Amino acid sequence: MPGGRLSQQERRQIALGLADSLSYAEIARRLDRPTSTVTREVMRNGGPTAYRADLAHHATERRAHRRRPASLGGPGVLPQSHGRDAEAVAEYEETLTTVFMQSGTPRMMARVLACLCVSDAASLTASELVRRLQVSPASVSKAVAFLEEQGLVRRERDERRRERYFVDDDVWYQSMMASARGTAQVAETARQGVAVLGPRTPAANRLENIARFLDFVSESIARAAEQAREVLHTRPGTPSGDGAATDRPG
Repeated sequence: MPGGRLSQQERRQIALGLADSLSYAEIARRLDRPTSTVTREVMRNGGPTAYRADLAHHATERRAHRRRPASLGGPGVLPQSHGRDAEAVAEYEETLTTVFMQSGTPRMMARVLACLCVSDAASLTASELVRRLQVSPASVSKAVAFLEEQGLVRRERDERRRERYFVDDDVWYQSMMASARGTAQVAETARQGVAVLGPRTPAANRLENIARFLDFVSESIARAAEQAREVLHTRPGTPSGDGAATDRPG
């Protein structure tokens, strides 16, 4: 059944699929489950190299026994507006966290970033993050420091002098540009090796091809990010080419 919890047999099939180097999508197709379900299951239980079906099943049972019924005022759950289903929001937030982790973001940092992204205000205080994630203030502080260093969040003091953390719409543009710069730096370093290893040698040719490839990728990322930047500031349903759609300063 696509809905409901994974059975122990399904977890064994996931383990077999991982051992056969199948993609999450292919494993999910064979189980008739959403890909996000398989991805989340693996990432929560050791990752693709350490996943063990029986251990994952027991860990899930333990979590289920510990879990208390969610209430809007309970710890770890923020009130939901706009008639949202709190359980569905929590499920989606976990999926988003998993995707961030797959892209290389450490788990706690990914959890904080996902929390901020699903907030209507795109901001939360440290105490709200602590309550939402049920972690220590030190964990939140460390995660925010990492995300701030990566340019993914910013912090401000609100009118009550509390630190509030924000994820701006433009952060995705800044992230893409940082990726482009990093890729360009690898290309430049590869090209430096050509002179060291000697032109037209097999190793130098390899590095030159790497540099040319990464140059193209870096330039393409930067160009696409610049061209699409206004989409981040466009209201849904408004053509991105409409000059009135963006409030972004020049």
